[in-house]
This record gives sequence, structure tokens and C-alpha cells, in this order.
Amino acid sequence: MTTAPFPSYRWHLAPEGLATRRQLRALGLRPGGQDPVAELQRPRRRRGPLVAYLYRIDQAKPVRPMTPGRRAALAAAMLARRTCPACRTDRGYCIPRSLGMCVTCADSL
Repeated sequence: MTTAPFPSYRWHLAPEGLATRRQLRALGLRPGGQDPVAELQRPRRRRGPLVAYLYRIDQAKPVRPMTPGRRAALAAAMLARRTCPACRTDRGYCIPRSLGMCVTCADSL
């Protein structure tokens, strides 16, 4: 384990009252500006450990509600990801970045 300015815990051994960002989100919470208080390390065989930062649940704040403006911006961003730049149609799925166009256009090349 690497040295860190705060405590490190191994996978599944973190104390109660601490959670990762994903765990907070599942509880309907967000870190709310607090700094991480510990880190969680999951060892891997041939590489360094995976690290997740832990936050205090009692200091977490509720997730902000989705506003109409944020909802519209998210819808526009997702439409842009689904629109093929070659044929300009909404394909109904996110265009693969590896292809840069929809599968139909890529196959026709």
C-alpha cells in the first residue's frame, strides 16, 4: 500500500459511516464539497491497486434536483452523441467513438 495523507483501508474493510461517491449516489447523496477522509484500495495482480476515496456519510448533502435547464442540456448532449455526423440521422444509440460514425455508414465505406 502507498502512503497517503489519510488512512487507507483494504477492499471490504472500511469502517461504517464512510462511503465512495457511487455509494453516496445510491443513497441519494453527494460529497457536498467535503474532502475525502480515507481511501479504499483494491489489490490487483500485476498492477497497482485500484483506489477509491471515501467520504463521511453524515457530512454528505442531498443530490441537487434536476432543473428544466439541466434536463434540456442533458437531452441535447445525448442527442448529439446519437446523431451520426455522416448521414445526420438519430441512430437511437451512442455513436462509437472508435468509428466516428454510425455502424451503417462505417460498413458502407
